[in-house]
Amino acid sequence: MILGLISKLRRVFQRTPVSLGRRGEDEAVRHLKRQRMRIVDRNHANRYGEIDIIARDGAQLVFVEVRTRSSQAHGTPAETVNLRKQQKLTRAAAAFLQRRPERTSSPRFDVVTIVWDAEKNIETIEHIRHAFQAAD
Repeated sequence: MILGLISKLRRVFQRTPVSLGRRGEDEAVRHLKRQRMRIVDRNHANRYGEIDIIARDGAQLVFVEVRTRSSQAHGTPAETVNLRKQQKLTRAAAAFLQRRPERTSSPRFDVVTIVWDAEKNIETIEHIRHAFQAAD
């Protein structure tokens, strides 16, 4: 009985497609690595929120928000990183730095946006460095 349940669960999870957001984050990591950035952490969560990617660009620590969309019909993905989201990311980054003090210049906040076409190919990828300053 248990083996049958495990087998059934495996089939369900094998068929589950990778989410659009996860595919976007995976592609953002590849893009950042091509830019010679080193990935420190992914999907870092604390009580203030989640940081999609934490990377190093030389000595500078970079907190990266990834926005993925299947179209730009309702605006660009970057437009969704509003002040409220910036504040949440700033608090999550501050908590990360408190627990893991890093020797670095002031941290940077970047945004990577990815738009997929109907065939699930990348239509556009944009890396916005210094997308915003730490928000209060």
